[in-house]
Amino acid sequence: MKTQPDSKEIAKLLLEGNRRALAKAITLVESKMAQDRVLASEVLKAALPQSGNSLRIGISGIPGVGKSTFIEVFGLELIKRGHRVAVLAVDPSSPVSGGSILGDKTRMEELSQHPDSFIRPSPTSGNLGGVSSQTREAIYLCEANGFDIVLVETVGVGQSEYEVSSMVDLFLVLMVPGAGDELQGIKKGIIELCDILIFNKADGDLQVTAENSKNQYEGALSIVKKEGFWTPIVLTCSSLNKKGFHEIITQVTKYHEQAKEKSFFVDKRQEQKKAWLKSFFNKEIHRFVEEQDHLNTLYLKLEKDVFTGKISTEDASKRLIQQLFKAEY
Repeated sequence: MKTQPDSKEIAKLLLEGNRRALAKAITLVESKMAQDRVLASEVLKAALPQSGNSLRIGISGIPGVGKSTFIEVFGLELIKRGHRVAVLAVDPSSPVSGGSILGDKTRMEELSQHPDSFIRPSPTSGNLGGVSSQTREAIYLCEANGFDIVLVETVGVGQSEYEVSSMVDLFLVLMVPGAGDELQGIKKGIIELCDILIFNKADGDLQVTAENSKNQYEGALSIVKKEGFWTPIVLTCSSLNKKGFHEIITQVTKYHEQAKEKSFFVDKRQEQKKAWLKSFFNKEIHRFVEEQDHLNTLYLKLEKDVFTGKISTEDASKRLIQQLFKAEY
């Protein structure tokens, strides 16, 4: 009978560039089983010293904007230039199983088969940020496995832009030419967050529309100066015809070089670590409450009392915190 590999074996294979070990490590990180979390923690400890050497790129946009097709063409172009590309494609969770629908991997058929790529669809599992709650850990594991470009695709829902911006170095937002701001959910905040705004599907009848949209947004973004060195730019591309990607990669490279020159790259990595700590701390508290029967029972009771108006949210939180301090971790 074949035994399951231990954390040392998984970590060893992971650091050697074994993609199967990478997939296993991410599965452990995403698992809610206690024994898997122990293994995941040990693998992460081994991986962290070898991580941090990639360019982390967030990609967001509403459903239908063509993110998957864009990422496949973008990823293949990056690989042509000698990069190894990992894609963390976060799928909405299935309402039945709670797992990933796995649509992105089937749509990126050519990229998924390339030896220098790795695609991992992961469920949001109800996480409101539009990214998986374990995306940060997955980024570190991909880097330790030897991938120097990590693309994080979000489901493009409201808060996702803010969540993903706390874990990547560069933020791309895809838009559809000709669709109104109301349809695309574009707010002032997205202008403040994005580094490169891209109008996809700039082909056929939409080519002129895409150029007009580009000119309009260039005016709006020209007054934004990010981090003292970068003015967000607007580009167009056609994933269908594979046009415009040379300029996109040129600007991505330019941003990366300028960020390093201005020490912004190092500063942002420090902010990413702080955000990871905060996220992990919050997850551990919620997990601890769920696993302690008396705390979970109290939480559910307080939740009901808040709903019925018997107690305020503030008082309920204080009562739960008081019980937390009495509990043994």
